[in-house]
Amino acid sequence: MKASLVPAARIERAILVLRGHKVLLDADLAALYEVPTKVLLQAVKRNLERFPEDFMFQLDKQEFAILRSQIVTSSWGGRRTVPYAFTEQGVAMLSTVLNSPRAIAVNIEIMRAFVRLRELIASNKDLAAKLDQLEKKLNTHDQAITEIMHAIRQLMTPPEPAKKRPIGFITPRDK
Repeated sequence: MKASLVPAARIERAILVLRGHKVLLDADLAALYEVPTKVLLQAVKRNLERFPEDFMFQLDKQEFAILRSQIVTSSWGGRRTVPYAFTEQGVAMLSTVLNSPRAIAVNIEIMRAFVRLRELIASNKDLAAKLDQLEKKLNTHDQAITEIMHAIRQLMTPPEPAKKRPIGFITPRDK
């Protein structure tokens, strides 16, 4: 098997969840493609009709502020413009805009990373469903075990003492 151009772990670390979508930021994509972010965005802006909102969106200022605080960017350095986020479909569309051999190879690796991520999420959902089923079975068994323990406790409690009768023979007139 041929070695990957970009390690899968690097791509997977770059995938973020924003607005309910798994996305890659423009700067991360540019680094993977080994082109300046400005060049990537110029190619996208020349072909904006290929990138509807569900393929690409620009972060709002609040999202950008949260992202900057997580990345711990200094106030005087780093990025000053609000980044663009590309969904899986947007990354696939980039392959039609960027035609270099590296861009094509990197896009293939990115698509594989998105597929692995989807498979991982699906397997976690399957595991969660199995745990729910097991929990329901245990709850049913717990109730049965509780009933058994209650029956055992009833058997363990001594019977109420019977009325004491005098020892010996009692004649009818003694009654």
